[in-house]
Amino acid sequence: MYYSIDMNFFYSKDNLVALHFKYNQARRRFVEWAQNEIAVVLDFHKRILFSDEAHFWLNGYGNKQNCRIWSEANPQVYVETPLHPEKLTVWCALWAGGIIGPYFFKNDEGHNVTVNGDRYRAMITNFFIPELNNHDVQELWFQQDGATCHTARATIDLLKDTFRDRLISRFGPVIWPPRSCDLTPLDYFMWGYVKSLVYADKPQTLDHLEDNIRRVIADIRPQMLEKVIENWNASKPAVAVICQKSYLKCNAPRLSLE
Repeated sequence: MYYSIDMNFFYSKDNLVALHFKYNQARRRFVEWAQNEIAVVLDFHKRILFSDEAHFWLNGYGNKQNCRIWSEANPQVYVETPLHPEKLTVWCALWAGGIIGPYFFKNDEGHNVTVNGDRYRAMITNFFIPELNNHDVQELWFQQDGATCHTARATIDLLKDTFRDRLISRFGPVIWPPRSCDLTPLDYFMWGYVKSLVYADKPQTLDHLEDNIRRVIADIRPQMLEKVIENWNASKPAVAVICQKSYLKCNAPRLSLE
């Protein structure tokens, strides 16, 4: 059996191999598509708006949903967290030209909430699309992962109204491969970078934490973003998923054909 440390799920070796093969094929198709686009337009990778949400807990507990470590032995790892910890759910879009956001999901009363389909579409309509007025939308592509709130028909139709066929998403014109957290700069760079700084002064309130998040993101310099996006360049092969002995982990900052 294989155990997932973070969720205590277990899989047979055959199922794990089958899943890895399935996802690997999807990754390969996406990388080949990206390489073809870059061969035609050399700065194509600089025209993609990568988007993602992250949770920031007031107690500093990190969102580990994008980390999976597989082992043949049950590691018996336990992480103590409050039953209902206070947290912020934050959305950003990142590209070579800058960062759009952060956007904090709140209800009509201003209370912090998690994201669902209606709230995600409201963010797109009321925040994201107006922000795009400062950029040449005809030159930009938009990427999102396969979260359910992202891929509802109403959401895909809304995004297609703006990006047409320049949408990279599950159920989109260009399919984003599942289980590919390592292919987006927000996961392999930004969220970890921001979380490494926002808890330095031990914020005691969500408002304080929100202010820290806004400040840290605003301080990310264009030169840093340029380097991050260059690392994404699909024309530079790298290994993003490493299979060795009895475990699988996500551990690289670039696109992979492996």
